[in-house]
Amino acid sequence: MGFSKTLQRAAIISVCAAMPVTTVAETLTDALIGAYRHSHLLDQNRALLRAADEDVAQAVAGLRPVISFAATASENTDIDELTASASLNAQLLLFDNGQTRLAIDSQKETVLATREALVGIEQNVLLAAVTAYLDVVSAVEFVNLRDNNVRLLTQELRAAQDRFEVGEVTRTDVALAEARLAAARSARAAAEGTLAIARESYRVAVGRYPGQLSAVPRAPRLPGSLKEAEGIAVRTHPNIRQAQRQVTVSELNIARAEAAMKFRVTADASVRTRRSGGFNANNTPDASIALNFNQPIYNGGSLTSAVRQSKARRDGQRASLLDTTHNIRQQVGNAWANLSVSVAQLDATERQIRASEIAFRGVQEEAKLGSRTTLDVLDAEQELLDARANRIDAQTQQYLAVYQLLSSMGLLTVDHLGLGIQTYDPAAYYNAVKSAPIKRSRQGKQLDKLLERLGKN
Repeated sequence: MGFSKTLQRAAIISVCAAMPVTTVAETLTDALIGAYRHSHLLDQNRALLRAADEDVAQAVAGLRPVISFAATASENTDIDELTASASLNAQLLLFDNGQTRLAIDSQKETVLATREALVGIEQNVLLAAVTAYLDVVSAVEFVNLRDNNVRLLTQELRAAQDRFEVGEVTRTDVALAEARLAAARSARAAAEGTLAIARESYRVAVGRYPGQLSAVPRAPRLPGSLKEAEGIAVRTHPNIRQAQRQVTVSELNIARAEAAMKFRVTADASVRTRRSGGFNANNTPDASIALNFNQPIYNGGSLTSAVRQSKARRDGQRASLLDTTHNIRQQVGNAWANLSVSVAQLDATERQIRASEIAFRGVQEEAKLGSRTTLDVLDAEQELLDARANRIDAQTQQYLAVYQLLSSMGLLTVDHLGLGIQTYDPAAYYNAVKSAPIKRSRQGKQLDKLLERLGKN
């Protein structure tokens, strides 16, 4: 399905021109910024990302010495002898066929996959803010439309009553006008309820109730064709990039499982002292250094099972990547179709409104001359009302389709939209913990300061 540049320009220009103009107030950009800063969902996934960063630090620790201290004391009451011992032990991995290195690489890829997941959450948060903003704008317009309809039908009822008093119409005409007015008041109450619901959704998405909302800004630039949009999505969508990282993780885990079947070499050192006896106790120091070679021979088939399991998971991740890519392409196609349809619908509703306005004015004049009934006037007014309501829906759907298209391409982010605010830096925490600093080191103190800034300490 093609989408010509002329149609694309029409989508952008008509949205900006057709949406209601209000005084300077809260903008869509303000709503997007509020949503980004308010979102607890983003906070949750940032914490999950920091947890994934710590997995890298823990994997790095596997290449470092493990030092432990142990002490015991016992008393033999039969011979009144006290025995105490203390030992200091250290172990260092020398060689494990790359298993630990592979674990580090696997955790690094997991971190990158988790970062992509965070971008996906950011897109969902911003799209929810756009939807909430447009829902409030359209709800306000519907309330105004229903108010105008009530005022117009009130005038029509008065006119019908006046004509009834002079014998120009029957009581039936008055009853018809009364029924339409009651229905209009019911519709206005429903519109006010929809607005109240939209305000609550806005508060959840943005973090505050909406004030007076301004007109939506110019729509962001869109690609010139569906094929171009799909190409961008395949390259940049966070779901696809996350799935690619997960395939890499699964391939590294296969190599880890295979390395676990091979030998490993460690160096062990220990210093131990033992003290026994009473006042004239003896100290017996002991020190040792050992080089240990460990090779699994038989583990009941668990090691080979782990290799097969890792390969099965790799195949599953590859299938997931293909499925994700197909789904993203479908989302792009759906968003593109919705945008094309909304452009056509808005153009049609504009034509419908112009024709309905002419027809309504004509029927009103003919009714004054007695050639049209009250029902004809009410029907013409209802058609005009329906046309204006359709325009509000078409405007909302068209602008929402623009942002849905951006989201399906992976471009609905703070950076791409140019919101001009400081964003969360996922590399800051990772860089602070990737070397597995201890609490009392210089890096550890820097990490403490970072945690204080994050408000997590």
